Amino acid sequence: MHKRIRNREKKKINTLPYHLMLFPGTVCLFIFSIIPMLGIVIAFQDFVPTMGIRGSEWVGLENFKYMFQLPDTMYIFRNTLVIAVGKIVLTLVASIFFAILLNELRVVKAKKIVQTVAYLPHFLSWVILATIFRDMLDSNGIMNQVLQGLGILKEPIIFLGSNTTFQPVVIFSEVWKEFGYNAVIFIAALAGINTELYEAAEMDGAGRLRKIWHITLPGIRQTIVLVATLNIANILNAGFDQIYNLYSPIVYRTGDIIDTYVYRMGFMNAQFSLATAVGLLKSVVSFILIFTSYKLADKFANYRIF
Repeated sequence: MHKRIRNREKKKINTLPYHLMLFPGTVCLFIFSIIPMLGIVIAFQDFVPTMGIRGSEWVGLENFKYMFQLPDTMYIFRNTLVIAVGKIVLTLVASIFFAILLNELRVVKAKKIVQTVAYLPHFLSWVILATIFRDMLDSNGIMNQVLQGLGILKEPIIFLGSNTTFQPVVIFSEVWKEFGYNAVIFIAALAGINTELYEAAEMDGAGRLRKIWHITLPGIRQTIVLVATLNIANILNAGFDQIYNLYSPIVYRTGDIIDTYVYRMGFMNAQFSLATAVGLLKSVVSFILIFTSYKLADKFANYRIF
């Protein structure tokens, strides 16, 4: 009995440095994430900043009813789903494709250079990239000059100022930025495939495409399922930083997403209750999606956090 108590005390002493290391982060999490959650009560009030939360009138679910009556609500949810799903699917496909191509590259030095160049954009801020894309996609930008020079376009297009082209530009620019970094997990999965399988397939006369189809893809199938399943949780996260730095009032109809709408309603139009209601609805749906994604990951890929 005494020995067990001593072992427990010794274990506590050994883990103390780890708890101390976590303490500053836990405090910041509590201050900046937990305490602000008390503000969700604004969604159920006719919030007036001068009166505060205690003095504002309680209206129950009126803000949610008003939210669904607005024509903007359909647009922002539709835009969020279209942009987010497009990013998830195309980034996943591009990451797998890039990882397989990189795996087929035999020159090690060239492989490292290509991989480094591909994942570097991930570390660039959208504040910087938005400025570059605005210049490139302007009516006098390099993209219009090239397309007109090739005879594809007769008149220049303002890609970021058109409701037709804004969403494709947002999706493909995000794919370009993230596919190299997201491919890292697939590159790691490819490294775990038994090389003897490739040797046996080569002896049977299989070419590169057959080896990729029958060995490479089945070898990383579980990883693909896992990543695709976990991405379900991000269906309502279309990327505030990117959209906010690229869009303008001209493309609100196709470019406005939940996060940018909440920002505009709350900080620019001072409709705090409506903005909080929209944000709360998104948080509830996101929680359900996260829960569902981890359940599916456990079922199909045997992945668990706890």
